[in-house]
Amino acid sequence: MHARAVAATATALLGAAALLSPVPAARAGDAAEPTVLAHRGASAYAPENTLAAVDKAAALGFTWVENDVQRTKDGRLVVIHDDSLQRTTDVEQVFPGRAPWKVKDFTAAEIARLDAGSWFSRSYTGTRVPTLAQYMRRIERNHEKLLLEIKNPELYPGIEQEILKLLGDEGWLDRRHLGRLVVQSFSADSLRVVHDLRPDVTTGYLGTPSVASLHRYTGFADLINPSVDSISAGYVNTVHSVDGPHGRRLRVFTWTVNDAVTTWKAVGYGVDGIITNRPDVVRAALRAS
Repeated sequence: MHARAVAATATALLGAAALLSPVPAARAGDAAEPTVLAHRGASAYAPENTLAAVDKAAALGFTWVENDVQRTKDGRLVVIHDDSLQRTTDVEQVFPGRAPWKVKDFTAAEIARLDAGSWFSRSYTGTRVPTLAQYMRRIERNHEKLLLEIKNPELYPGIEQEILKLLGDEGWLDRRHLGRLVVQSFSADSLRVVHDLRPDVTTGYLGTPSVASLHRYTGFADLINPSVDSISAGYVNTVHSVDGPHGRRLRVFTWTVNDAVTTWKAVGYGVDGIITNRPDVVRAALRAS
């Protein structure tokens, strides 16, 4: 099928979906399109959660990036997704006798020795796992915004306080930066701690709470951030009908959307943000819709 015919068909399908779905009127017409957030940076094009991925997102013209924060054996905060170093670094070669290579069992200096880029591409050989401080300075330099995930907080007691302290030390808890920051987690308990310590920080719960249980999150979460396969327009509409801890309606950032068809589906659902490894693909789909 020719590209023009594909685009016309997709646009028609999107329009039909919007008519059939209970999307709020404010989202069904010419409202602002969803925010596009680069998942672990532009992670389809550079090794995830590295400064290179942050820079790639900036180079593509995106201001929002998402990351994952964990803690080393000696109490340093680092940006990495898995609780093991095995998948995204050469830790097996550098420290062969220390399986299962958990982040929490290595010092920051040890992790700084690891290659976090060659698994992705030889052109990224020598890329390092950044500390959170290094990461914050890079996104500040790039004038970016951050969706920060507290990863596996059950493994790191007190990590919420430590993250907030570092954010404060880096200047990210003043009025100007608070509008550029969202802290999210799959752990409701972790988000409650963040909200109790700094109620002015915007927070997002990762998951798809049942409609009946939404009220349990309204005291500490400003967003509900579900996977795109777990929601519908009706679900998003219901989330939007509920007010969060600051008296504003809950918002929805959905993940992980990497193609045009799923982007159009998410738009039809009425989401406020789309988290993606391929932000340029999502942007092109939004412009075509």
